Amino acid sequence: MEREVEALIRRADQADRAAADRLFALLYDELHRLAEHQLRRGGSALTIGPTTLLHEAYLNVAGRANLAFADQPRFLAYASRAMRGLLINYVRRRRALKRGGQFEITLAGDEPPAHDAVRQAEELARLGDTLDELAALEPALAELVDLHFFCGFTFTEIAALRQVSERTVQRDWRKARLLLQHALLAGGEPPPDAEA
Repeated sequence: MEREVEALIRRADQADRAAADRLFALLYDELHRLAEHQLRRGGSALTIGPTTLLHEAYLNVAGRANLAFADQPRFLAYASRAMRGLLINYVRRRRALKRGGQFEITLAGDEPPAHDAVRQAEELARLGDTLDELAALEPALAELVDLHFFCGFTFTEIAALRQVSERTVQRDWRKARLLLQHALLAGGEPPPDAEA
């Protein structure tokens, strides 16, 4: 299956729509697991289901031109970012509703979510914005955060996907965490001179 996935990624990389659809079907279970993981990270304020999130992300990815995925980890990280982006947009629409705006996804029932759930969802949006800033400075580190934190891959799995040692992944994880922590605490961009 791994060789088929690699071949499909190469074909999808050359704008082969049938290959992209086959790749989605082949990795559906893995992508569905990613969607469930994303929703658990978002907290109970998010009432969208994993299947809906996955399909929305697929439509988002399939509708873009000039996407390039060198390998399966980059494809999964991109899919994770698409899902994260959809969830962050959901949180932003939710904030707009509080100020009188409208949004498409509704809460189940008549009760508003608990304060902790709303706070957790807002923190997810803030983390997503900070991670986007990190991606501009250190794309490989941002991809690592997507794979480990948002996708739920272990360091061992990431090392195998990237064909590097687990120690390298752990060292990069520490650097990514430091950069993100600094950016979140400072409320600004990660420092460009941070080295680990």
